[in-house]
Amino acid sequence: MKNSTRPKLLFVVTEDWYFVSHRLPLALGALAAGMDVAIATNVGVHGEALRRLGLEVHPWKLRRGSTSLVSEAAALFDLWKIYRRVRPDIGHHVAIKPVLYGSLAARFSGTRKVVNALGGMGALFSEESRGSLLRSAVLEGFRRLLGHRGSVLILQNPDDQQLMMRSARIGEESIRLIRGAGVNVNTFYPAPPPEGLPVVVLPARMLADKGVGEFVEAARMLKARGIAARFVLVGGTDECNPANIPAEQLASWVAAGDVEWLGRREDMPAVLMSSTLVCLPSYREGLPKALLEAAACGRAIVSTDVPGCREIVRHGENGLLVPAKDATALADALQTLLCDVALRERMGRRGREMVLNEFSEDSVVRQTLAIYRSLLPAVVQEDPSCVGRPSS
Repeated sequence: MKNSTRPKLLFVVTEDWYFVSHRLPLALGALAAGMDVAIATNVGVHGEALRRLGLEVHPWKLRRGSTSLVSEAAALFDLWKIYRRVRPDIGHHVAIKPVLYGSLAARFSGTRKVVNALGGMGALFSEESRGSLLRSAVLEGFRRLLGHRGSVLILQNPDDQQLMMRSARIGEESIRLIRGAGVNVNTFYPAPPPEGLPVVVLPARMLADKGVGEFVEAARMLKARGIAARFVLVGGTDECNPANIPAEQLASWVAAGDVEWLGRREDMPAVLMSSTLVCLPSYREGLPKALLEAAACGRAIVSTDVPGCREIVRHGENGLLVPAKDATALADALQTLLCDVALRERMGRRGREMVLNEFSEDSVVRQTLAIYRSLLPAVVQEDPSCVGRPSS
């Protein structure tokens, strides 16, 4: 319950690990700007650490992959109760379900200032899903809940902006374009690539729509061509996602010698610094943080020419873009960079420059705090002295 004169901000996200990796710097920046900050999320291993940082944590049981009307109604009711308990001045909802349920809970509990952030539209808004009933239902929800006075929608790339303006009929005046969650350029920095065999890393959850299957096929092709390299998958499985690749399939690829799989890692700076180049052949993204981190580490990138990925990978500058779902084109691009050290190094330097100029964490935090100030101009401080970060 609200017990101070400081404005209160409530984040609604699906998982505490996602909050830590993508929104924690913003939450600490909001604290530094004079706000109290609460989080509604599935609480895993990070709950106590978040509380120690001065954040209020409210467990919210939401199953991301669920389609059960009973469990979804229960999740909405639980979120409404959290809203009634916290009484935030601003609700900040991240991803499709939190945006829809958070907007409803805010409306029913009397919170009038809302920030909705869609990091990526995912498989639901791929070409294959066009015309699906679920996609139509989600768009109708967006039309009814987003874009009203006191509501701001944050998107990460111009493709998603056009989609929401065209298909959800949300006015341009209600949309802000903030490209990604930003990257800490002091944590992710260039280091010499490893000696010995080149290492190609795919950093992502193990989902089919991240292009994991195409990456494995490209690795097979390159080995058949005599290209010597290690191909490494870094990321956990996600059983709540319908595109999840089972651990058994991943183990089969490893046993066949196609790729290595490291699982989910908490030491991503070290993982990226131990890579030679980075690959993400995704089908669609918002703006992938993993590629921002790779560019910050000075690594050349191979990715797909799809929304989100082409925001950070500029073909011929800091990496190469290929068509989605095309393992042969992916193999060709990887071969080009594996065989040209000078090109890799030049692209890596350019990627670092781009992150420093356009995608730093501090820049993203300040842009988002400016949105909070526009909604509560009298109470959110103009500029915190620094963006708060955990000390370790």
